[in-house]
Amino acid sequence: MGILSFLGLVQAEDRLSVGDAAPALTVTTEENQPLDLGQVYGKGYTLVYFYPKADTPGCTKQACSLRDAYAELQDKGVTILGVSTDKPATQKKFKEKFKLPFTLVADTDGKLLKAFGVPSFSGFAARQAFLIKDGKIVWLDFTASTGKQADDVLAFLNS
Repeated sequence: MGILSFLGLVQAEDRLSVGDAAPALTVTTEENQPLDLGQVYGKGYTLVYFYPKADTPGCTKQACSLRDAYAELQDKGVTILGVSTDKPATQKKFKEKFKLPFTLVADTDGKLLKAFGVPSFSGFAARQAFLIKDGKIVWLDFTASTGKQADDVLAFLNS
């Protein structure tokens, strides 16, 4: 095991790339309900974005960026899924507090982080985003912006 693996970090060769199949796992939502990602991917574009911790300043800015552009993203057929390792109840409070109109995933065991190759440190996900269409990654952002996440996705969709 390399030092990066030991620290919970993902090496570049372990990352997903544009054109790769998106992991189609069943995950748990903020409502503590199962969600089959394979079914979600079949509904147009899906933005799966990872953030370190619910209700922290950067993560709130990122989520609110997507909330504020939600109508425009929906018009382009984008389903949004926010993912952190927080528990469902924590995700639910975060969603309600900031009136987030999209699903949050409680990846408490880090299974989805690992499947996407998202680095984590001390159980906190790196901030990354993946746009999926027809089950394949079409755009990714390994250094996802906090306040401009929606702008970055829309720039790709409008290009």
